[in-house]
Amino acid sequence: MSLRFHEIAEAGHRILNPFTEDKLRLLGEICRIAPGTRQLDLACGKGELLSTWSLQYGLQGVGVDISRVFLEAAGKRAVELGVEDQVSFVYGDAGAYEAEEDSFDIVSCIGATWIGGGLAGTLELIRKPLKQSGLVLVGEPYWISPPPKGKGEEFSEFTSLAGTAERFEAAGLELVEMVLADQDSWDRYVASQWMTLSDWIRDNPDDEEIEEVKEFLANSRRPYLEWQRDHLGWGVFVARPL
Repeated sequence: MSLRFHEIAEAGHRILNPFTEDKLRLLGEICRIAPGTRQLDLACGKGELLSTWSLQYGLQGVGVDISRVFLEAAGKRAVELGVEDQVSFVYGDAGAYEAEEDSFDIVSCIGATWIGGGLAGTLELIRKPLKQSGLVLVGEPYWISPPPKGKGEEFSEFTSLAGTAERFEAAGLELVEMVLADQDSWDRYVASQWMTLSDWIRDNPDDEEIEEVKEFLANSRRPYLEWQRDHLGWGVFVARPL
């Protein structure tokens, strides 16, 4: 699906996943971030994680993303919070980003494991720039319960919470913590996009991609209401090398 459609749908979001500010703050506390901690955030979106933690903890961060729209918002947010000297944002394919080995205390990929072709491939990407004493943060969907028959084929790469832990272990990582989205944070992330998309459709009736945007909205709304809300969870998993 077009990156542009996601840029439209998430135009009103600062956090581009089913997390609230409180959950983002909790995740930062779990990571025990100290001034000078270095973090690489792959597929950083609008950079809210890096900028917020830089303000709160004195973190030094690098974010990589393929969306110029999101990176522009990330730069503005860093300036707004007064941390533009502590964080930098790089345009490019996060899955191909070259970072020095053993150079970051935290390496994260929050909700974008497609950069490595799935969780296993993304964990492999993350290990190279991560210090042996560092932390891995990965945002990933998981199955709360199996979807109805004939549903969820596009999410077939995901597994249960226990299965997710096993995938970390297979990558040589110990799962040490997790912060899971709840039903309300899922709703706020997904449902708020519907009005944003609807507003865009009303304001841009002559756009050449309007029918595709309408389809994107329909394909977001109906499956979520029909079955995703009950069966699909999402969380950030915290791990470290064994």
